Amino acid sequence: MPGGRLCHAGISRFHHSNRRSRYYHRKETEMEYKTILYEKDERIGTITLNRPKAYNALNLEMFRELDHVFSAIKGDDDVKVVIITGSDKFFAAGADISEVSSIDTPVAAYEFVRDIEAFHRIEDLDKPVIAAIGGLALGGGCELSMCCDLRIAAENAIFGQPEIKIGVIPGGGGTQRLPRLIGVTKAKELLYTGDTIDAHEAYRIGLVNRVVPVETLMDEAREMAKKIARQPGIALRATKLAVNGGMSMDMKSAIAYEARCFEILFSTEDQKEGTKAFMEKRKPVFKDR
Repeated sequence: MPGGRLCHAGISRFHHSNRRSRYYHRKETEMEYKTILYEKDERIGTITLNRPKAYNALNLEMFRELDHVFSAIKGDDDVKVVIITGSDKFFAAGADISEVSSIDTPVAAYEFVRDIEAFHRIEDLDKPVIAAIGGLALGGGCELSMCCDLRIAAENAIFGQPEIKIGVIPGGGGTQRLPRLIGVTKAKELLYTGDTIDAHEAYRIGLVNRVVPVETLMDEAREMAKKIARQPGIALRATKLAVNGGMSMDMKSAIAYEARCFEILFSTEDQKEGTKAFMEKRKPVFKDR
């Protein structure tokens, strides 16, 4: 069935990515980023939005750099989990209004939205992505966080989609991802009013996974990333494929898709090692194969 072929293709790419990994690593190091910082350590890639004078407002250059770095990460087998963050006071305050204000026709608006390819690339990345959010996450910043798999918020985090207040709607997926995360009714309230919510309210309605002190935000994000990175890589990939792919299917098709992903994992070394280790009452040694 098509779902089975899709899952098989997604997982099998993991086995054949070493050559792409070397290529993308070279490609990554050849580009000098101006609006983001990127580092990797302990199989965790950390991206920091870096436009402090503009409150990390998302401009086209940042979108293109995010698109580039996530393309590189996709082919880098040394990275199993990604963290994206900003500063203590602002994750991202929204789209760069100086660029938005220059849009004067529907055609120009189309070209602007088309350049936000990075959001899709983040969501479709076959590795878990964690947003570590401190301070403002408004408009495009909130949309960026919703592209990620998990969200950890500092106590000072503020979320919102205030686009209605300048006569537009979210253009980076806010009207679609927000209701899928928190429910249609609450999402409409936030979208219709443009109101903001604090970190604790975001946690209460299910927008974020946890709320932590500002000073421990990155420590908490890294601990979660390390925990995830210890899991078998192919099963991680299959989990994300099953969840994300199933969300766009009817229930019967989604369950069948999950079954195909489950079945394919029995061809992996890690499945055999995990089962053997469980039976022998020891910790498994996964090799992501």
